[in-house]
Amino acid sequence: MSEPSGEAKLEVKQASKEVKESENVAEKYSAMTVSKNSEMNMGELSSAFSAVPTHKPVKKQIQFVEDKQEFSRFPTKAGRRSLSRSISQSSTDSYSSAASYTDSSDDETSPRDKTQVNTKGSSDFCVKNIKQAEFGRREIEIAEQDMSALISLRKRAQSEKPLAGAKIVGCTHITAQTAVLIETLVALGAQCRWTACNIYSTQNEVAAALSENGVSVFAWKGESEDDFWWCIDHCINTEGWQPNMILDDGGDLTHWMYKKYPNVFKKIRGIVEESVTGVHRLYQLSKAGKLCVPAMNVNDSVTKQKFDNLYCCRESILDGLKRTTDVMFGGKQVVVCGYGEVGKGCCAALKALGAIVYVTEIDPICGLQACMDGFRVVKLNEVIRQVDVIITCTGNKNVVTRDQLDRMKNGSIVCNMGHSNTEIDVASLRTPELTWERVRSQVDHVIWPDGKRVILLAEGRLLNLSCSTVPTFVLSITATTQALALIELYNAPEGRYKQDVYLLPKKMDEYVASLHLATFEAHLTELTDEQAKYLGLNKNGPFKPNYYRY
Repeated sequence: MSEPSGEAKLEVKQASKEVKESENVAEKYSAMTVSKNSEMNMGELSSAFSAVPTHKPVKKQIQFVEDKQEFSRFPTKAGRRSLSRSISQSSTDSYSSAASYTDSSDDETSPRDKTQVNTKGSSDFCVKNIKQAEFGRREIEIAEQDMSALISLRKRAQSEKPLAGAKIVGCTHITAQTAVLIETLVALGAQCRWTACNIYSTQNEVAAALSENGVSVFAWKGESEDDFWWCIDHCINTEGWQPNMILDDGGDLTHWMYKKYPNVFKKIRGIVEESVTGVHRLYQLSKAGKLCVPAMNVNDSVTKQKFDNLYCCRESILDGLKRTTDVMFGGKQVVVCGYGEVGKGCCAALKALGAIVYVTEIDPICGLQACMDGFRVVKLNEVIRQVDVIITCTGNKNVVTRDQLDRMKNGSIVCNMGHSNTEIDVASLRTPELTWERVRSQVDHVIWPDGKRVILLAEGRLLNLSCSTVPTFVLSITATTQALALIELYNAPEGRYKQDVYLLPKKMDEYVASLHLATFEAHLTELTDEQAKYLGLNKNGPFKPNYYRY
């Protein structure tokens, strides 16, 4: 073959250069595409324990629903349906996500006016839509992945059926995490009937899944006050079913049974209560000599107080505020009312994001703790005109009054992280001179005559469970504590517990903690015989006296 001419060589070289440049551009574009895709792909959920079955994530097209409504000062129609609708624009929305499943039909019919039947032919329940059960089951399966200790307890005790014969009536938040607890109680032999302790926190799809699985649930998101008590009553009062155990959050079910069904209340073998408000009510009954059954104060157990109240609120306060208001905390002035475990968690989170945090307190010890942690302790009236956010965490009533709300600046945010909705005087805001405007689900503008707006979240009810999520792992700790308390009270020999309020035994607290340590691959040091003798301890615990402050 003859050698190519110089001109031909030049053309080949030029063409080669163009091809190479083209390949470089294609390679660069491909890398950019891969980078973008990698940012958008979600990693698969992994189990905390290999013994817990994992489930492949199910892809589902999620529809976002525009949730805007002008809030009238008073309900426009009489009756429970209009009131329920005024409380929540879409009562099928789950609190757990802004993109949660929503029924395609805008059904304003109260669940009380509908007859629904599950696939087993039972109608002994009242939920928003039983057809949402399949979606709720997937929510529960996701929650199980981060509640491995509770699942482990279920597997260990399932063969023994320690709750066989127990008929438990429960009043808690009905969420995917609570569903794992309820189904654990059923697996351990109990029969359960359940209702919600909060009118906003129910996940409708989870309530449907439980009802489909045979648990009688009476709850839906966006209940009216009348609905709330109706659900509690139907949970307790049913023909041929006598409850013998109570699991309560806030004391409403216990109070209702004590007042309305005293003969049923006297046959209860034990009460387990997990909130500050509910425990306070139990101590009041006990002090008055009216508590005729033993009760377990789970709220003051170490595993509940330190983990649920402190660590949980440290994360969920930011989640709730971000989802509802999109607020940036750097430089914002925030006042946290109460420096108990909940208040401590809230303050720590806000301080970490650069907020200027003030604390109000009545207790000199908690007040001194706040000072030592770097917070300025003030009276609310001293800073009311300048703060951007008020968060109540006391469990008290009228912590934020109408007079103080009148003096807040335009655009201020007011919310509650305590159990009860009495901390903010919301009732005083429902007057003719003030206008309520629904901005989005659980977010209202309260507008003064001069145009000032105050942003009220969840109508003064519990922020994190009404507007966002609570970390599943923390709820596993609380749920395991509740399950063990129920087992202890139900199986305790006669005479061990009198008609009084008791703390969870220290040994159980330590057992709950030990079940969860495996998630972190933590390895505890073991005492030698000599060390145990020196400290005067059993090598297997308990390791601290009851008076020890963690």
